[in-house]
Amino acid sequence: MSRKTLLNSKDIEIILHRLACELIENHNDFSNTVLIGLQPRGSYLAQRLAELLKKEYHIKNLELGLLDITFYRDDFRRKDTPLAAETSEMNFLIEDKKVVIIDDVLFSGRSIRAALSAIQSYGRPKNIELLVLIDRRFSRHLPIQPNYKGRQVDAINEERVLVTWKETHKKDAVFIELA
Repeated sequence: MSRKTLLNSKDIEIILHRLACELIENHNDFSNTVLIGLQPRGSYLAQRLAELLKKEYHIKNLELGLLDITFYRDDFRRKDTPLAAETSEMNFLIEDKKVVIIDDVLFSGRSIRAALSAIQSYGRPKNIELLVLIDRRFSRHLPIQPNYKGRQVDAINEERVLVTWKETHKKDAVFIELA
């Protein structure tokens, strides 16, 4: 299996700052905006962005939730082994709020579709935006596009995009792997 590095830790740090600035441009003080990271991998990106917005850009009262979409997935009963559910940490309602869904890689769009269904359990948002670190352009099964993206990648179906975070793999990086 060959592996090519797309982004190193410095690249990711620069992208995180750019994404934070784009969010500030569109949401100002975040008084009516919530960030929701998709469990498990989108949660690392969401937590990093929230920390950056609070510490570096002095955003106060930022609400961050972590959403498990396991039981909303359309492939839930199609796997040979049962899917392991994560925990949702949503200590707020999203009624009439602006919601930014955050995930690491946008591939087929099916996880985002599941997130749109799951989010309804927490109220009816004013609007929903999507932020991803990596947008795999030519892989969509559903008509879903990100509002914010760190990097756009043209990977063919046999190639896999792998995001590693220092919290789980000791370093931040994005790779393309050829199976």
